[in-house]
Parts: sequence; C-alpha cells; structure tokens
Amino acid sequence: MSSILTNNSAMVALQTLKSVNSNLADTQSQISTGKKVADAKDNAAVWAISKTMESDVQSFKTISESLSLGESTVSVARQASETVTDLLTQMKDKIVSAQGDNVDTAKIQTDITALKDQIESVVGAAQFNGLNLVDGSGGTSILASLDRDSTGAVNANSITIAGQDLSTGGYAAAAVFGADTDGVAADSGDSFGFSMDATGGTSDGGTIEFDATVLAAGDSIELQIGDRTMTYTASAEDLAATNPNEVIAIKVKDMIEQSGADVTVDYATANPGELAITNADPANAVSISGQFSNAGAGGLGALDGIDVTTGAAAALGTIDGLIDTAIDAASAFGSAQSRLETQSDYISTLSDAMTSGIGGMVDANMEETSARLQALQVQQQLATQSLSMANSAPQSILSLFG
Repeated sequence: MSSILTNNSAMVALQTLKSVNSNLADTQSQISTGKKVADAKDNAAVWAISKTMESDVQSFKTISESLSLGESTVSVARQASETVTDLLTQMKDKIVSAQGDNVDTAKIQTDITALKDQIESVVGAAQFNGLNLVDGSGGTSILASLDRDSTGAVNANSITIAGQDLSTGGYAAAAVFGADTDGVAADSGDSFGFSMDATGGTSDGGTIEFDATVLAAGDSIELQIGDRTMTYTASAEDLAATNPNEVIAIKVKDMIEQSGADVTVDYATANPGELAITNADPANAVSISGQFSNAGAGGLGALDGIDVTTGAAAALGTIDGLIDTAIDAASAFGSAQSRLETQSDYISTLSDAMTSGIGGMVDANMEETSARLQALQVQQQLATQSLSMANSAPQSILSLFG
C-alpha cells in the first residue's frame, strides 16, 4: 500500500543516512585527532585508565630528572673519593721513605702537609648544587619511582645515599697509648707502630699500654695487624668501670683474637691496661700499629696526627687505615652511582612501555580508519540517493489521477 501521508521508505533511508553520517563524523574525528578515544564520551573506562597512566608517565619524567641530578651528585663524590685515595697513596709513599735512618724527615713532613692541604681542598670542593657527600655533613634521598598498587594508591620510593666522612677537621690528639707501648708517638701518644720478627726472632713481640683516663665515650682506637684491621669504640659503661684500663685491654684482646691475626695476646692482671703481643708466624715478620680518633673528628681527622719526624712507624700504620676509609667511600659511591644509572634506564624503559600501552588503548588505527572513511563516503552517497528516490516515490501516485 502506498500513502502520501506516511513514507516508510523515506524514513528507513533517512535513518540509514543518519547512521552513516554519525559513523562518518566519528571516523573523521579519529583522523583529525589520531585517537579512537579522544574524550570520556568515546569510552569512559578506557579514557579514565589512559589519563591515569598519562599522569604517571608525566611523573616519570620528573623522576628521571631527579635521578639525573642524583647521578651527578654521586659522581662528584665518587671522583673526589678516588682523588683522595690517590693523594693518600702518595702520602704513604712519603711515609715509607721516612722509615729509613738517614733521611730528612722534616722535608718529607713538609710534603705530607702539602698533600694533606690538597685533600682538604678536594673534599671542600666536592659539591654539586650545594650538596657535599664527602665532608661528613650527611647523605641524601633521591626520588626513584612511583609505585601504584591494585587499589590505585601511589607510594613514592627513594634511593638513600649515605654520606661519607673524608673531612680532616675536629681532631684532638690524646695520649691513649701509655709510655710502655712500643713505638709510641713521642709527641702525642695518640699512635704507635712496631714490627715483630718471625717467631723466635730477637724482636718477635711488643707491648701495648692503654690509658683510659684520656678517653671519652665515642672515642675509638683502630689497630692494624698485618692485613687485619679492627676498631674498638669506647662506651660510657667501659669508662665508668672500676678499672677501665683493664676493661679496654681485655676487650681489645678479644677483638684481636677474633680477627684471625696470626699473633698471640697475653694480658697480665699485674699490669692492668697492658697487652703483650707475640708474632705466631714462624716464617714471616708482621707489623702492628694503632691510631686514636676522638668522637668529633672527621673520617680523615687522624691526618693531623701524622708526623714522621717523631713517629714514622706509627704514621705508616695510620695511613693504611685512612686509605681504607677513602677506598670504602669510593666503593660505596661507585655502587650507588651504578644503582642510580640502572634505575634511570629502567624508568626510561618503563615510561616508553607505558606510553606504548596508552597508545594501544586510545590511538586510532590510521590504515583501518582511512579505509573505513572511503567506505562510509560511498555509503553516504548511496544513502542520499536512496532517500531521494524514496521521497520521489509519492509522485508516482499522481499518474493514477491523469
């Protein structure tokens, strides 16, 4: 049945044209924006996820900048530590040359003082953007990542870089090693050093005497026996004992025995505060040295006590301990720098992966979209023609009235 009031064919053609035009508009939008999800109305869930991930990617850019700053700061500290190690090694060469009997120790001491001043200069200049990690002022915390859990909560994680103390200030000598100590520094009593012959030699042992009256809580004594290094730190409890000299001597004795050094240690109650050390190696000589360090001294504070004119043997033991301190600092910074570089590479890779993932969710497939555009344009033309034909159909009824 045909009707001049209701044109069903025109209505169907019009709905088809509307649908084609709507799809065509969406396709043209994807081509112009490059996105299949350009705003929340396109796909609310995907849009929300993509925006959250985009904010994280933007945060990763800030994290990368933080890591770059941290890498530079740690790199400066590492290079300073390595330079200090080299300078201390040069100083050791000077001290070794001072062990002879026919050398000008005064001139050698002048060279040692110059090297000490250079170390102070290196440590003082080892700052980046105002932060110095080698002067004992402390470490730093570097933002390393943002971790989002399944609930959407975000936690910031940081890499903590411990500062190292290579400063030389704050040292105050104290005569902790008594007069009976072999090889004690004559001018200060804050260090000693002597060598022991192999077992059975004419000088295969020596004596260490402690004077606790000059110690304060936190002060330390570092001993080096051959290649073994150990440190005793005085506590308030030790110093408050009835006989603190005896307490310290016994604790140092235990420390030496636990170190595995090839020596024997004897303590006689008749001489509180004294230890008799004997070389237990029948074939090789061994050297032993000790260095006092007060609680307020810098990590290289004992440099102030090095004086080859009065205690060349003691200075040799002291410098080995200081070199170890500088080496440990350089190693710590090297490890930290490597960790920061690894984290920086990871953040860069993670950022790229998340950006790619966001693109997979919201970016339009341009090949597919282009092909769909051409098809829709053809459909639009056909729908327009179909609507025109449907609209002209009632005109055929007029022929019935001719």
